[in-house]
Amino acid sequence: MEQSRPDAGPLSARNALGVVWMLCGSLSLGMSSSLAADADATTPQGVTSSPEATAPQTPATAQEATAEKDTAAAKSTNTTPEVQIIGHYQTGIETSDAASEGSVTYKLIEDRPILRPGEILEFVPGMIITQHSGDGKANQYFLRGYNLDHGTDFATYVAGMPVNLPTNAHGQGYSDLNFVIPELVSRIDFKKGPYYAEEGDFSTVGAAHIRYFDQLPSGLAQLTVGSYDYWRALVAASPKLGDGNLLIAVEAQGTNGPWENPEDFQKLNSVLRYSQGSALRGFNITAMAYDAKWNSTDQVPQRAVDEGLIPRFGAIDPSDGGQTTRYSLSFEGTTPLSGLGDPQFQIDAFIIGYSLDLWSNFTFFLDDPTNGDQFHQADRRQIYGLRPNLAWSGKLWGAESTTRVGLQMRYDDINVTLTNTAARQFVSLTRQDQVGEGTAGVFAENATQWNRWFRSVLGIRFDYFNFNDTSSNPVNSGQADANITSPKMSLIFGPWDKTEYFVNAGYGFHTNDARGVFTTVDPKTGDSVDPVTPVVRTKGAEVGVRTEIIPKVQTSLALWILTQASELVFVGDAGTTEASRASRREGIEWITSYRPLPWLLFDFELSLAKARFTTPDPLDPSLGDYIPGAIPVTAHFGAAIENLGPWSGAFELRYFGAYPLVEDNSVRSNPSTLANLRVGYQFNKTWSARMDVLNLFNSETNDITYYYASCLAGEVGTNPACTGARPVNGVNDINFHPTEPRQFRFTVIAHF
Repeated sequence: MEQSRPDAGPLSARNALGVVWMLCGSLSLGMSSSLAADADATTPQGVTSSPEATAPQTPATAQEATAEKDTAAAKSTNTTPEVQIIGHYQTGIETSDAASEGSVTYKLIEDRPILRPGEILEFVPGMIITQHSGDGKANQYFLRGYNLDHGTDFATYVAGMPVNLPTNAHGQGYSDLNFVIPELVSRIDFKKGPYYAEEGDFSTVGAAHIRYFDQLPSGLAQLTVGSYDYWRALVAASPKLGDGNLLIAVEAQGTNGPWENPEDFQKLNSVLRYSQGSALRGFNITAMAYDAKWNSTDQVPQRAVDEGLIPRFGAIDPSDGGQTTRYSLSFEGTTPLSGLGDPQFQIDAFIIGYSLDLWSNFTFFLDDPTNGDQFHQADRRQIYGLRPNLAWSGKLWGAESTTRVGLQMRYDDINVTLTNTAARQFVSLTRQDQVGEGTAGVFAENATQWNRWFRSVLGIRFDYFNFNDTSSNPVNSGQADANITSPKMSLIFGPWDKTEYFVNAGYGFHTNDARGVFTTVDPKTGDSVDPVTPVVRTKGAEVGVRTEIIPKVQTSLALWILTQASELVFVGDAGTTEASRASRREGIEWITSYRPLPWLLFDFELSLAKARFTTPDPLDPSLGDYIPGAIPVTAHFGAAIENLGPWSGAFELRYFGAYPLVEDNSVRSNPSTLANLRVGYQFNKTWSARMDVLNLFNSETNDITYYYASCLAGEVGTNPACTGARPVNGVNDINFHPTEPRQFRFTVIAHF
């Protein structure tokens, strides 16, 4: 597939989506007659009282639902559908506004073994999660032909708070999920594409809202021990307190990993939440604290392993590593208001304190043959946010309708520093920036059930940004404003014969690192560079179908397309932002769940994507049009046994195909296949145990692969590419981070 010409379209998505694309282009012309949102406004994010509170939505909604919410939302729809939840996913008929939208139930999180907390996002169909550094660093994310780096173009929220960090020391949109405690997650609501007025920055490819329980099904204490000095302890409970519930959780974890340089990863994590009331009238207050430190074995050159300089799990620079902290206080509340349409008012507010210190060395002795190329990225920030919204039901030209309007405000007070170091000791300053980045987004969306078989969701959002950067080099300082308007549309037809059809289109965007907006002099070389635009336009469209026509089976199929005016990436080791070319991606996603027996469940996902640059490289037109790091094929198969007497278990198989490492596709990665196994046994109501086998078949594959130039210590003075006056060319090579080998983890759990 990846060898075909850019205009050939091996997926035939271009013709299938042509009409949708024209609708996307003309959407803004007909937007004034209907603004606002879906009925999800009746439920505050994360407010649930039990796993059973994840009830299906009415036709006018597309988000989290509860039993109380269904009662209220029924006022704005013709019928309240009965939705069958097959098991791991809530993707039944009349539960969403797109074939690629849905929810992950807490059962999947409970059933499936994972290596790291961030891998719960791999439960989003088509998503691949890897790591190229220590366990405390944000994961690497891949979805729909995008190498999302550490979070760019995929928006993530936990307990109502945004996780993506703009103008982060290591990369734009940095999304660290290592503070998530999987046992507290009640559900994950996921979306793909820029079709949702509620979703703003970083959400072009998709968004995931990770919801926490207010009240756990039971208290638990568990202890896990495993290979490579792994251990984890967790205590969590949700006792009654006055008229509400108090959720308390404390987690501690450590591991050395399989690395020759012991990782010495140590994490301490805690959550304290008080909740009261219901989905229609209630609130929660949540405090979180997270602290971690680690040593890193980053990606290494293939030649270093081939020549026997280091083993496969060895490190070139053993002083790489990091430490991070995150503290937060948040409030989520909702209440009905008396008045026209009995509107539902919801408000979220949060304060987050965050720090990151990251020491990395990817090129070794390419730039500095004496001290080496290690650099230190430091990020200190405070984040303030307020997100009120209002929803009401009524009539639109005689049809039942739900409208939602909202305001989303956020301000990041950021201090970011980039220095050159040797063994974590300061050598020289590259740049330091004090950045103030504020945003205000206004959205409106209307969901209308026009008749029994057709409903529409039309929306629009307006985003305003203010960037203020005081840099250590005054010529790289400045202040700028930017704004962008993004119309959205979803049309839903059916159901007929337990089948419904979707047409989705919308405009989206992502912001660029604020430092790149004002940089006119490269902080490393002193060369003149062009500043980049603060906001980049994206467009997307999708057609899909979802059916339950086969008994005990839920199937969704989506054909999608996404374009970007340019792919802007902040290069953390250089301290500059590079604007790449315009791009286009198109693909197919197929998701199926099958429960042949009450105790047996199968899941299958297949995603095909074609990613190409659509304009020549301005500096070298001879470069090809392949996008490095864009995975063309991903697949997942899962089988779960639930409550087969005292036994339970799960088998997971994940595959991602080879992908280009350079623009002309002459260098490619190897494909990767991994399998995990979990076996559990329930001794009685109190005690249970399980065993996880990660990388079951001990596959010797890579988490991630890059291709770039570097110089090893022995090549300085001997290899012409690494010898002479700086800068030198270096040795181009594959650089890889190996997948961790097979390992066992044993867990004992006490419920109380």
